[in-house]
Amino acid sequence: MPAEFPQLPKRGPAPAVDRMSNAELARMIEAEHPYRGKALFELSDRIAHDDDAATKVAMLSRLTSLRQARLFDRVSLAWSAIIALLAAETEHSRASAYEAFGALDPAEQGDMLDYLEVSAIEEAHPRIA
Repeated sequence: MPAEFPQLPKRGPAPAVDRMSNAELARMIEAEHPYRGKALFELSDRIAHDDDAATKVAMLSRLTSLRQARLFDRVSLAWSAIIALLAAETEHSRASAYEAFGALDPAEQGDMLDYLEVSAIEEAHPRIA
C-alpha cells in the first residue's frame, strides 16, 4: 500500500493585487498572506512613481518573515524589496534602500553585497526586467 502524503492547503485564487491600495498590500504582506510575495512585487512595481510605496517596501523589508522567506539560493523577499528600491533609481527609493540595507545584520549585508557584486550598497544599480 503506498504511503499517504499530507495534502498541502489550497491557496485559492490569487487576489487582484493590481487593484489594491498600498496600505492593503502592506497589510497583506505583514499578515504573511500566502500571496505576500505577489503583493510585495506589486508594491515594488509602484516604487519609481510613488514615494509611499517605496517607504512601505523599505519598512516591510525589515520583517523577519520576509528576511527568512527565500526566493532562491540566498535571495530573500527582503533582499528583493531592497533591490527593487535600488532599481527604481529615485532619490527617495535609494535613500530608503540604504536605510533598509542598514537594518540587515552585518553578515547578511556582506552576503547581499557579494550577491550584487559590489563593495558598498551605494555602488549597486541593479536592473529589474
